Amino acid sequence: MAGHDSGSILVFAQFQSAVDEGFWHRLSSLKLNKLGIDESPIPITGYYAPCSHPQVSNHLTLLAQSLPSESNEQSSAAAMSRGNRNRCPIRGTLYNTNTIESFHKLDKKSLLRVEAKKIWDDIHTGRAVEDSALLSRFLLISFADLKKWNFHYWFAFPVLVLDPPATLVDLMPASQYFSLEEAESVSAACNEWRNSSLTADVPFFLVSTDPNSHATVKHLKDWETCQSDGHKLLFGFYDPCHLPHNPGWPLRNYLALICVRWNLKSVRFLCYRESRGFADLGSSLVGEALITVPQGWRDHQSLPNAVGWEHNKGRQVPRSISLAKSMDPTRLAISAADLNLKLMRWRALPSLNLNAMSSIKCLLLGAGTLGCQVARMLMAWGVRKITLLDNGRVAMSNPLRQSLYTLDDCLNGGEFKATAAVKSLTRIFPAVDAEGVVMAIPMPGHPVSSQEEDSVLEDCRRLHDLIDSHEAVFLLTDTRESRWLPTLLCANTNKITITAALGFDSFLVMRHGAGPFVSSHDFNVEAANALSAVENIAQADKDERQRLGCYFCNDVVAPIDSTANRTLDQQCTVTRPGLAPIASALAVELLVGILHHPLGIYAEGEVANSLTSESSERPLGVLPHQIRGSLSQFSQMALVGHSSNSCTACCSTVVSEYRERGMEFIIQAINHPTYLEDLTGLTELMRSASAFKLDWDNETDLDEDDYVDI
Repeated sequence: MAGHDSGSILVFAQFQSAVDEGFWHRLSSLKLNKLGIDESPIPITGYYAPCSHPQVSNHLTLLAQSLPSESNEQSSAAAMSRGNRNRCPIRGTLYNTNTIESFHKLDKKSLLRVEAKKIWDDIHTGRAVEDSALLSRFLLISFADLKKWNFHYWFAFPVLVLDPPATLVDLMPASQYFSLEEAESVSAACNEWRNSSLTADVPFFLVSTDPNSHATVKHLKDWETCQSDGHKLLFGFYDPCHLPHNPGWPLRNYLALICVRWNLKSVRFLCYRESRGFADLGSSLVGEALITVPQGWRDHQSLPNAVGWEHNKGRQVPRSISLAKSMDPTRLAISAADLNLKLMRWRALPSLNLNAMSSIKCLLLGAGTLGCQVARMLMAWGVRKITLLDNGRVAMSNPLRQSLYTLDDCLNGGEFKATAAVKSLTRIFPAVDAEGVVMAIPMPGHPVSSQEEDSVLEDCRRLHDLIDSHEAVFLLTDTRESRWLPTLLCANTNKITITAALGFDSFLVMRHGAGPFVSSHDFNVEAANALSAVENIAQADKDERQRLGCYFCNDVVAPIDSTANRTLDQQCTVTRPGLAPIASALAVELLVGILHHPLGIYAEGEVANSLTSESSERPLGVLPHQIRGSLSQFSQMALVGHSSNSCTACCSTVVSEYRERGMEFIIQAINHPTYLEDLTGLTELMRSASAFKLDWDNETDLDEDDYVDI
């Protein structure tokens, strides 16, 4: 340590770093959302202020705003902090690596020289005189382990090495150097400098005291005007160090500037420090240093040696910090849940729209084997708003195949599936916005008495409101007829509708086509494509087969009661255990495809062998209409089926009837199984088909008789 002895080498107290937790969170977000695998250097901003405590030095601090914004805003952190007396900005460079191996292999010597050269060039060009903050730069190398929330990092504060080193002639408290009158004037001038929004964060300055003990503080560019006889001139700087016998690190590059720009061999400096926000000349230091201009410095020929890597407990090794234990578990869960999705955008899916996934509201009708799997797949894709509707209770046979339930949910008669599923989803991911609705879906073929009619109508209205308040609806119920009313309501309001249905070893997953009429609830698509889509749908009013079909479009009969007179194996959904996860995953993938297709719900059905240049350019690939798979054959195929103008659920006749008659129409469809067939013309179609068959049979008999006669 340097003391007061004349002729000793001037020794400086190195800068120390302090990183706010918000910086690491911001870096993590920037890495995931914008940088990806890019390891290019990033401009950052650090902050420091004069020492304000007699026993604690100020550190160079990094805050969340030290990093650039994820948007394209041009305003920098340094510009945003201008005039803040507690945040003197320092320019820095961040090198964030992708692996811990890359972090350790960084050429630290070369990186330090790059930053030192910036200081060296700014000194020789005069930029450091115009903007003195350029004298202090820093370097940060890091590796962010975003899976474990561990951060490895190392700071460097580059300084140009004087060779030979500066010699300390004297060093004393500023209160001893100045007379009483000078001290009062210097304190007042420094306080005025610090309190001005124009100079508060200017860290290097000149202090001139005239023969009348009047002091002024000026910019470095005013050095020529300070050369007056009888004036005391000090080179002042904001000193972050608290030590009584050592100046702080910023003085090193300050001395380099002085000897290069003004060729001074003797320099008096002021280590400016404060107490309670005001100049404290008792802790501030005034010293005199003798410097010799090293050979080659004046002509900018060679870059001096540079030092500055921060010590960690006396050793030159990096630091590390883990934020996992200090973070709120819910916040950790959100970060972990988003990690895989954001990593997908780095290389495979740069166009992945995570906002579309996180903002969409999904309604799951059925919380059984399919509903549980679909809910989990949706959360894995970033969907946060999920409503499950079911009126059943968790049975002892459920937990093995229905992944959201445990044995506890089966006790005491079983908890309602919708309620238990929401609790399970919240335990898995606390940030999910899940709701459970316990209600039955009114079904055609299941007639209701007059006493039950009001209750059923209320269920119909409630289902209507639920579908109206969600953007996507999954039909995951056990029976065919329970899908009819949701299909009709979705066709009426043009909702994204996806069906998944299981056999023993086969499955069907399909997206319903757009409704027969354009409605105010149409899916939000790009303006140009939407116009084209609307024109297509308008034309489809004349020929409904241009629309993609719904779950009921291939039927030639109306849905009826499929639960009566069934054996035990027919009452349960008996399927191979692997079937539901496959079908559920495909159903969710269909939703993701719709959300990323430029035509959304209006997209045509695609199959692999109809791949166009447009669809091949989409990172998610083709968007099929329906997928049928077989586990017995370990196969699946994509099919396209157009809408039927006799469909009992989505054709214009049925939707128009619902719009005109409302709940009266629903009750009639529920209580009279043949009503839908009569309405859509299926009854007449079947009668015609039967008559055609009879005619064909008669003709065949005649031909046979003739043959016998011959």
